[in-house]
Amino acid sequence: MKFLIIGSGMQGKACAYDLLQDPKTGKVLLADVSEKRLSAVKKWLKSPKAETKRLDASDLAAVRKTAAGFDVTVSCVPYFFNLGLAKAAIEAGAHFVDLGGNTNIVRKELALHARAKRRGVTVIPDNGLGPGMINTIAVAAMEKLDKTDEVLIRDGGLPQKPVPPLNYMLTFSVHGLINEYVENATALRDFRRVEVPGLSETEAIDLPPPLGRCEAGHASGGLSTMAWTYEGKVRFMDNKLIRYPGHIAFINTMRELGFFGQKPVEVAGRKIAPRALSALLMERHFNRPGDKDLVVIRVTARGVKDGKKAEAVYDMMDFHDDDTKLTAMMRTTGFPAAIVAKMLASKAIDRPGAYPVETGVPAGPFLAEARKRGFKLTGSFRYLGREAARV
Repeated sequence: MKFLIIGSGMQGKACAYDLLQDPKTGKVLLADVSEKRLSAVKKWLKSPKAETKRLDASDLAAVRKTAAGFDVTVSCVPYFFNLGLAKAAIEAGAHFVDLGGNTNIVRKELALHARAKRRGVTVIPDNGLGPGMINTIAVAAMEKLDKTDEVLIRDGGLPQKPVPPLNYMLTFSVHGLINEYVENATALRDFRRVEVPGLSETEAIDLPPPLGRCEAGHASGGLSTMAWTYEGKVRFMDNKLIRYPGHIAFINTMRELGFFGQKPVEVAGRKIAPRALSALLMERHFNRPGDKDLVVIRVTARGVKDGKKAEAVYDMMDFHDDDTKLTAMMRTTGFPAAIVAKMLASKAIDRPGAYPVETGVPAGPFLAEARKRGFKLTGSFRYLGREAARV
């Protein structure tokens, strides 16, 4: 199996590490515009199967030429490159996987279905943490039921040792973080797709140690294409991010005061967009080198099984890996992309075309692969009003 990974940052590094653990992997080529990043990741991987190449993700002719001969191309660069990269991979005859990040772009990738099918390749966007792993876990929970009425997806990346007043650390792009906070989220209400404000409808959520009582609010983009896939089929579905108590109120106050506005304002004779300044200051405050993170997921699906009301719940908590130095966010974002890439290369997924993650990735095999990587994913099932049973 031969893999091309475009982008050698944190997620590309984690994806490459995972792919190289499989003895069936013959080659992993990491491509990036930065020679410095490529040199650092090659040194860290310490594998003769890992190669590097300087490549600009916006040079689609060069991407197409490079992707030819590889089984799968994995995009670990920002979302705005993904549509062009998907087209280049299709033309090169390589399967394509990315980390998502923007539902509008993902829907345009899915519109490449006929083109991908003609080339005999498969395109599956949205294979990070959220969207990605959380959506596949949700599908697994829904598969425990005969009919699903309600799906609640809750997830978050948090510091193991929170520092007041915001009790948060940066585990991915600060611009992506702000986007999750302030842009509208998509949800299903009464079987219809609706938009709800980011970080709205805050709720308390009790989680296993070391977290305990936390809070959750709507997250832009996490539900992604599931809102379209299950519209008219599931009555209620949403995705909320998890934070330590008080964080969401603080961020919502900043938003109301205009700190995330994109229209420049004049300050001391200079014009600056409030969001640009907020991003700079938040990155300084949230960037805590050396601190360790964790990722928590809880998915609840309720509906009917055997004619009775029932509930399926999946919980997962992952921690910074002291041995590999991979953060929990790197593991839970880069590893899912690697799992799906290997499924495509090995023909465990053998279905040419372009598919959303919730229909393109088989939930059972994916969860089995996730558990092999040490993800402590536990599930329970119960008929409502009765004692829960292990699943």
